[in-house]
Amino acid sequence: MFTSKKAAVLFILTSCLLPVFSQADDDAHERDADKDRGVQVGPRPFYLIDKMSPGPLKHKLERCSEGPFRKTAFSIGHRGGGTLQFPEHTKESHEAGARMGAGIQECDVTFTKDRELVCRHDQCDLHTTTNILVTPLADRCSQPFSPAQFDASGKRTKAATALCCTSDLTVDEFKSLKGKMDAFNPNARTAQEFLGGTANFRTDLYSTGATLLTHKESIDLLKELGSQYTPELKGPNRDAKLQVEAVFGSQAAYAQAMIDDYKAAGISPRIVWAQSFNKDDILYWIKNDPDFGRQAVFLDSANFPAELPNAAQLKGYASQGIRIVAPPMWALLAVENGKIVPSQYAKDARAAGLHIITWTLERSGRIVEEVLPTKGTASPSFYFQTTLDALHNDGDLMTTLDVLAKQVGILGIFSDWSGTVSYYASCMGLK
Repeated sequence: MFTSKKAAVLFILTSCLLPVFSQADDDAHERDADKDRGVQVGPRPFYLIDKMSPGPLKHKLERCSEGPFRKTAFSIGHRGGGTLQFPEHTKESHEAGARMGAGIQECDVTFTKDRELVCRHDQCDLHTTTNILVTPLADRCSQPFSPAQFDASGKRTKAATALCCTSDLTVDEFKSLKGKMDAFNPNARTAQEFLGGTANFRTDLYSTGATLLTHKESIDLLKELGSQYTPELKGPNRDAKLQVEAVFGSQAAYAQAMIDDYKAAGISPRIVWAQSFNKDDILYWIKNDPDFGRQAVFLDSANFPAELPNAAQLKGYASQGIRIVAPPMWALLAVENGKIVPSQYAKDARAAGLHIITWTLERSGRIVEEVLPTKGTASPSFYFQTTLDALHNDGDLMTTLDVLAKQVGILGIFSDWSGTVSYYASCMGLK
């Protein structure tokens, strides 16, 4: 069992074993101090706290309402950190995440056909995250737009499709595009209609032509914003016309290219948290660039509890030199006697000597009792599938965060709305 005393010990051990989180690169630390004064968490955390059930946690969080709020490495900006309202992997999302206190921010890294690294969640997501289909570049797509088809009764017989990849374009062509909220309309009859479909818990209010970023531009931007870096090397999309091997020669060369951008920019490896779902990428960095490999993050792609690694497999990770794992939130949590508690996976990972980062808070619709699904269905979110029985209101988002921080002992958490995590971390004194 994870007692409160054990949880406290885990926090102390975490601080000692990974001092980077509490002793960042000197330059970054100075920048953080300057930026702290401008951290604004916005109304979202106040709303969540108000919705919480009465109790000690709610009372403590309420007492922090006047701040001060600060930039914290516990708050990791997912795809920038302002993604709940701003198009992901854009200058605007990163600026919003930093303003809300994200101390580490993410660029998912993929590539163009002229071997430049760029920030996109997938090699082939331009048709859902940019305006490419209504530009002259639409004819470059690996698969052009195909409209939805319907039978005589109006029933859809074929969804609208397209596949547009960063590797279809040069970096200059990529930079000419504008970012939008990640969505598409499967009923679209035109390319313009295809660009719709934004989820109802997000907004298109700020999707007015957001600025795409190359990897190098993201490095410069985050330096200016005073943030640390967590680039994720994306795997190949095998439906693309151009594959990584044709551009870089090998996966290893691709993995090295990402690290080389930080070296060229003079960024200390102490503030870079390279990530990948591909274990071979992590092992490559550990062996060939150990300064960066030391805190490389192995992401877990499990979709259901049965797909999670067992205790022996987690020990195997540690024996290979992996120090940090990053499963989805649900993998770390279970429900006992109606309360959210650490899962067996969480206990096994800590017993194996692994540190834990998790994903992703604020990436789904509302948690409200009247719309909770039948157990086992996908809504309200993939992210809460193991704790549905303990969720009763929107405020349970903060309860979930508290268990992850205090009982599981995570190093940090990705979020699509950084202000929520920054409020909690500032209140609890997390660095």
